[in-house]
Amino acid sequence: MATIVLGICGSIAAYKAASVASRLVKLGHTVHCVCTPAALEFVTPLTLMTLSRNPVITTFEDETGSWVPVHIDLAQRADVLAVVPASANTMACMAHGQCPNALTSLYLAYRGPVLIFPAMNGMMWDHPATQANAATLAARAEHRIIGPAEEGMLACGVPGKGRLVDEELIVQEILRALPQ
Repeated sequence: MATIVLGICGSIAAYKAASVASRLVKLGHTVHCVCTPAALEFVTPLTLMTLSRNPVITTFEDETGSWVPVHIDLAQRADVLAVVPASANTMACMAHGQCPNALTSLYLAYRGPVLIFPAMNGMMWDHPATQANAATLAARAEHRIIGPAEEGMLACGVPGKGRLVDEELIVQEILRALPQ
C-alpha cells in the first residue's frame, strides 16, 4: 500500500483531517501527519497519532529519532502529499518557497503529487494575493487544488465559498493520485 503524508494547517476544518487519516488507514495505507503550529490550536497530536498509527510531526524538535531529518525522510518515502486543510498562510509559504515549519520544509523537499484542499473564510480565499498564490501552485507540475467548496455556511457564520470539500471527495482524490 501507499505512504501518504497528510499536511494539516491552522483552520477550523483541521478536525476533518483526523477522519481522512482514519479512512486512509482503514484502507491499508500508511499515513503520516505533519502539522503546522497553528493546526495544533484545532486538533491534537494524540488524536492524529492514534488514528494514523504513526508519530505526528509538529516541530523540528520532533526530528530526533534518526540522523536523517524526518521531514526529508518522509519527503523521500511519500507517494502523495495532501494538505488538508490548506490555510492561506501555508499556501503563500508553499507558493513562495518559504519554509518556517516542518510541513513547508517537507513540501520543498518532496517530489511527487501534491493535493491542496483549501479551507478559509471566503474573503480570504477571494483576495487577489490568495488567488495569485493558488494560481502559482496550480501551475506547478503534479499540483492540484481541490476546492474550496462553492457555497455553504462558514465557521465564522457567513455563508459563501471557502469550506473544505467533503471528506469522501478528499479520500477519493488522494487515492486517485496514488501511483498505480
